[in-house]
Amino acid sequence: MRIVVLTKPVPDPASGGERLGADGRLDRTNSPAVVNGNDEYVLEKALKLVEAAGEGEVILLTMAPATAPETMRKALAMGATRGVLVTDPPIGGSCTVATTRILAAALKTLEFDLVLAGVDTSDGGAGVVAPGVAALAGLPYLSYAASIEPDAAAGKVRVNRITPSGYDVLEAPMPALISGTQALGEPRYPSLKGIMAARNKEITTLTLADLGIDAGTVGTAGATTKVVDSRAPEPRAATRVVREEPDEAARQVVALLAERRLI
Repeated sequence: MRIVVLTKPVPDPASGGERLGADGRLDRTNSPAVVNGNDEYVLEKALKLVEAAGEGEVILLTMAPATAPETMRKALAMGATRGVLVTDPPIGGSCTVATTRILAAALKTLEFDLVLAGVDTSDGGAGVVAPGVAALAGLPYLSYAASIEPDAAAGKVRVNRITPSGYDVLEAPMPALISGTQALGEPRYPSLKGIMAARNKEITTLTLADLGIDAGTVGTAGATTKVVDSRAPEPRAATRVVREEPDEAARQVVALLAERRLI
């Protein structure tokens, strides 16, 4: 079983240092980089699937600045076999369209049975890169997976897709690309042995030239979108907490809604 996991270094959400620069781009110098949280959940699932199969490898695929190996080592310490990093100065400022093109091109250089990705990233939240990569790479796409069950012998994979009313059961031929949720299982902590081993694990670097992509079509120069304005959200208004017994609490809530002309 060979599984590629799309990972992204993002500013640490716990640092509270995320901000936009004067050019409207996220300033990544003010916060330490960490592996995107949702990516760790799908990485955990990839590791478990390979362990259950008894053979195979888990490959990290990342598009990021040249400093990314520092962050990728944590994912390698969790147990991933090796990493592939797409990095090139012109990539900086790439929009979603360019990002999907670059990752899809890099994916085509690899052999795999499955590709896993987190449903979104903490520094973007759009959740459109994974389906975009699947479309450009010509792969079946299964989203919001709470479980992933590959059948290598049959060449198929089945997932439980989270919906507002429960689950949809989806099945597709492999190879396929799946975006996974936190329901896949809590990520493991890297062991000391894993941390030491990660120092010597291979990280292959690819450039735009390696992928046959024109530098003028990516980055800020080729961006199809840009931030034209930003503002802080309005301060949260004062709240009223009702702590009465159920009957009295219900009366007060109804009275408040009527006062606000909401009912």
